[in-house]
Amino acid sequence: MNLDSFQYSGRRALVIGGATGMGAATTRLVSELGGSVVVMDVAEIDGPAEQKIRVDLREKASLDAAVEQASGSFDAVFCCAGVADGVEGLIRINYLGQRYLVDRLLERDSISRGGAIGCISSVAGLGWQMEFETLSEFIQLSDWDAAVAWTEAHEGTDQYLFSKKAVNAWVAQSAFSLIQKGIRINAIEPGPTDTPLARANAEVWLGFSAEYNKAAGLDALRPEDMAAPLAFLCSPAARGINGISFLVDNGQINSGITGSFGSPLGG
Repeated sequence: MNLDSFQYSGRRALVIGGATGMGAATTRLVSELGGSVVVMDVAEIDGPAEQKIRVDLREKASLDAAVEQASGSFDAVFCCAGVADGVEGLIRINYLGQRYLVDRLLERDSISRGGAIGCISSVAGLGWQMEFETLSEFIQLSDWDAAVAWTEAHEGTDQYLFSKKAVNAWVAQSAFSLIQKGIRINAIEPGPTDTPLARANAEVWLGFSAEYNKAAGLDALRPEDMAAPLAFLCSPAARGINGISFLVDNGQINSGITGSFGSPLGG
């Protein structure tokens, strides 16, 4: 292994939710590392991209159209879209729509052997293992209509925390079946990060880490701080890493768990 294994030269990537925030930072970084990037988003896409595809992750017809437009194969697929509680169709944006796109790409062999899938989860997804019985029932539903109907029938599932736990459970459960195809899947669990989404919920989202950052002498995490580990996970340099979701939070959660600072829930 050499430095080239960290690069994206000669590699093609798809960034779902690549118009703003962590997705935009991932698009820029992968481009700077030599990759060719296709970006999908419902918002206007201004960054570097080989192709820009508009998609509404809440609508099956829009998802199918986006897949048809994304010709060729990909060495990396980044699932970066996300919204906060209060947005209609949250579970479809944060999990179902991105899962659906990945499944359609896999069906047509559009993710190359040796490729990887990288997802953005959240510290909110911690503890998914304790809810795996319910999560497993949900993530086994690959049919769009069946999955949407399931969420409509289960109160509390169209919410941010559940969506991020679903991402973590999907990543873990998919690891073996995908590695049999030569494809890896992993996720990062960002701590509070200074993105447009976080700023819109600043008191809660950025407030969670404010005291910790002050005590540690740190600034708030930036989108670029998430793009780097995400790009690493989908690079050949991470060829042995599969099926994990790991924290990118300056150590705050583990400091809380061990009692070295505050509590796991902040403060």
